[in-house]
Amino acid sequence: MNSNLESKKNELIEKLRALGIVDEIVLSTISSIAREDFIPKYLRSQAYENAALPIECEQTISQPYIVAYMTQELKVNKSHKVLEIGTGSGYQAVILAKLCKRLFTIERHLPLYTAAEEIFKKFRLFNITTLFGNGIKGWKEQEPFDRIIVTAAGEDIPQKLLNQLKDGGIMVIPVGIQGKAQHIVRVTRRGGEFDFKTCVPVKFVPLLSGIVHSS
Repeated sequence: MNSNLESKKNELIEKLRALGIVDEIVLSTISSIAREDFIPKYLRSQAYENAALPIECEQTISQPYIVAYMTQELKVNKSHKVLEIGTGSGYQAVILAKLCKRLFTIERHLPLYTAAEEIFKKFRLFNITTLFGNGIKGWKEQEPFDRIIVTAAGEDIPQKLLNQLKDGGIMVIPVGIQGKAQHIVRVTRRGGEFDFKTCVPVKFVPLLSGIVHSS
């Protein structure tokens, strides 16, 4: 990494602290990962701006603050089995893989799925299992999960994902209608009941069903 990007990364970490990200493990993990590796080369100079950036398939890599916030709300530790819906660029997945025991991540766009697999090999992360598929269905063969994170916004929370959350587990998901208000919602499962906490306002790409083979 060149000195200019390193300086911008350090500035970003301080900005995240000022915005309320207090989990030093989350901050140090974000600091250890080169965000520029997950974005198009022409955007490399913007890697450490606190902004979402476009990637392939009309998707985005989320704003660093939202990545940090969702990770902090998820309260991941090294004993956890985590499900991610929406691999995207792979950036959030790499952060989670460094924090948890096993990460299972699903992507519905084949070009993004293929690119993310290469990224995971580059980072030598062998605790990530990938699936090209419909994330709304979750991953029934691997349930239950200690933690579930969803990186696209649905109008409601898919029941199949709630069902795959372990008792005592936490899900973090953006919820809301496209073009209208969306918020991060943290869900905690307590037996057959679910506690819902509405958190910060956000703007995410839509959570869609099905799979897409081309960009």
